[in-house]
Amino acid sequence: MTRDFQAQPALRPARIEPIFVPRIWGAASLAPLFPGAPKLQKSSAGDLPIGEVWLTGDTCKFADGPFAGLALGETWREMPASWAGTRMDTTAAFPLLVKFLFPAQKLSVQVHPSDEYAREHEAASSGKGKTEIWYAVAAQPGADIFVGLKSGITPEKFQQAIKDGTVEDCLNRVPVSAGDAIFVPAGTAHTIGPGLILCEIQQNSDLTYRVYDYGRRNPDGTTRELHVEKAMAVMNFGEQRGRKVRPARAAAHGGEIIHYVACKYFVMEKWEITAPIDLRAEPEHFELWIVIAGRGKISWPTVGENGAGKSDYAPGQTWLVPAAQTSWRIEPAAPTTMLHSYVPDLVRYAAQLAACGITAEQVEAVVQR
Repeated sequence: MTRDFQAQPALRPARIEPIFVPRIWGAASLAPLFPGAPKLQKSSAGDLPIGEVWLTGDTCKFADGPFAGLALGETWREMPASWAGTRMDTTAAFPLLVKFLFPAQKLSVQVHPSDEYAREHEAASSGKGKTEIWYAVAAQPGADIFVGLKSGITPEKFQQAIKDGTVEDCLNRVPVSAGDAIFVPAGTAHTIGPGLILCEIQQNSDLTYRVYDYGRRNPDGTTRELHVEKAMAVMNFGEQRGRKVRPARAAAHGGEIIHYVACKYFVMEKWEITAPIDLRAEPEHFELWIVIAGRGKISWPTVGENGAGKSDYAPGQTWLVPAAQTSWRIEPAAPTTMLHSYVPDLVRYAAQLAACGITAEQVEAVVQR
C-alpha cells in the first residue's frame, strides 16, 4: 500500500475503472457502452476479441477518491467500516464481481459450483461458489439463453447428450428482451446465445465447469478444457431455480425502482431516474451503482477541505458508494438507468419491500432465501 489507511478516508462516491477480458466468443464491438475499446487482445490462446468487461475485479483500480490508482482487491482488505460497511468481511475477497458480457457466439454449456463444493474441492481457486444474475442491457430479435434442465433430464440422459452433441436439447430455452433479468443459482446448467449485451452481478468467483463447447478451437488450434466430471458432481438435477425473474415495481424518488432479485449474496435493482434525487447509504454495507444509460452528475456534500465535489457519470461506469455516506445526489442531464447492488440482510430487505407497498406474493418472488 502507498497510503496511510490509519487516517479516516474522506467519504465520497468513487468510480472504478474497468478491465477488458478476451474471450473466444467475444464481440468485434463493445458499443454503445465502450465504443473505443480494443477489438482484439492478446491471451494465452492467441489474439481474441473482448467478451467481458470486469467492473469490480480485484485488479480494477479506483479512478478517483481517496483510493485513486489503487486496485480494488488490495484496497478492500484495508478499507475501514465507514467505506466497506459494518457487516462486511474485509478479510475475505471483495464480495461482488460485476461484468458486462458481449457474446458474439454461444458460450459453452456450463455450470458453476456451490460454496460447499468450492470450499472442499477448489480451495486454491478462491473456494467460493458462483450464483449470478444477468440483466439484458440490449437484445437483438430472437436472442435467447438456455437455463436449467427440462423436466425428466437425468444424469444418464445428460451424459448421453454430451456424447451426441445434443446438450442444448436438455435445457430450457428462454427468449430474452432488453430489460429482462435471469437468475442463475449455483448448480444450474446454462449457456448464453449471441445478440445480447448483459450486465452480470455475481459472487466474486470465476469457477466455471464446461460440459460442451460446440467443437470450437482457439486461434492456436487448441480446444478449451472441459470439466465434465466436476460439472456432473455439482449440477442440479432436481427442482430448477434458474429462471427469468418476475420483478416487483415501486415508485420512488419521482421515478421507479424495479426489484429483480435479492439473495444472500447480492441484491439487483434497476433505478429509472428522470429528476435529481438525494440518497443515503446504509452503514451495514457499501453500494454499487452501474450506469446503463443516461448522463449527468453525482455530487456529495462538503466534509472537511477535500470532501466536497461533483463528477460526471456516463454509460458503462461503476460507482462505489461508502456505507457511511449519509448524503449524496444523482443529477441526471438525461433520463438515466442504473443498476443498484449490494450484499443484503434478507429479513430487512423483505421488510423494506413490504413497506413500499409490494405484495407478499411479489416479495416471495424477489427474495430468494
